[in-house]
Amino acid sequence: MRILIAEDEIATAKALQLLLKKNNYTVDIVHNGDDAWDYISTNLYDAIVLDIMMPGKSGIEVLRLLRKNQIRTPVLMLTAKAELEDRIAGLDAGADDYLPKPFAAGELIARVKALLRRSDQYVDSMLRIGNLELDASRYEMSAGGNTVRLTNKEYQLLELFARHPGVVFSSEHLMEKIWGWDSESEIGVVWTHIGFVRKKLRGLNADVEIKTIRGAGYALEVRE
Repeated sequence: MRILIAEDEIATAKALQLLLKKNNYTVDIVHNGDDAWDYISTNLYDAIVLDIMMPGKSGIEVLRLLRKNQIRTPVLMLTAKAELEDRIAGLDAGADDYLPKPFAAGELIARVKALLRRSDQYVDSMLRIGNLELDASRYEMSAGGNTVRLTNKEYQLLELFARHPGVVFSSEHLMEKIWGWDSESEIGVVWTHIGFVRKKLRGLNADVEIKTIRGAGYALEVRE
């Protein structure tokens, strides 16, 4: 799943990005409200972490734009202020939760997970397609009684395909969706990881495969 962090304190934003990545989320970070809105309006996120006090648009202004444009992505507001009026302002603008600084790392992760469970985009942690089962809680896939562990990026790739069977994704889309805009990796990392996932699927004798669609990209299909 993909999360946007909008936080003007660069060290804090980097720390949050590292924390969430360790919990197997793909994370983009921005440091002002204008960039936050640009990212939100051109990308799909599963959750957004917004600092209230930022240069450019404030977190409240960004949040109001989200809701005005019918973007229902769950939002967690961060602020150094703990006064009741600030909490009310965020919730009135459409925030789903509110976390004053400083906060414990474990609490942030718990809040984000709770948002994802409550959101309209939340689905069961177990995905099934063909004879393949994909366990989001363990980062494992199983077929025919056998189980194999997936790396973070392998899991995110297969999860994206499994949630959209038959949909063709270009290498560029996969690169942007899984690795993010700020990645220093080359496009070849997509092809390499698809190769890894294909090998593991074959090892399980799964009846699904990632097919190459010439000139278009890749799609997950169930073999008949």
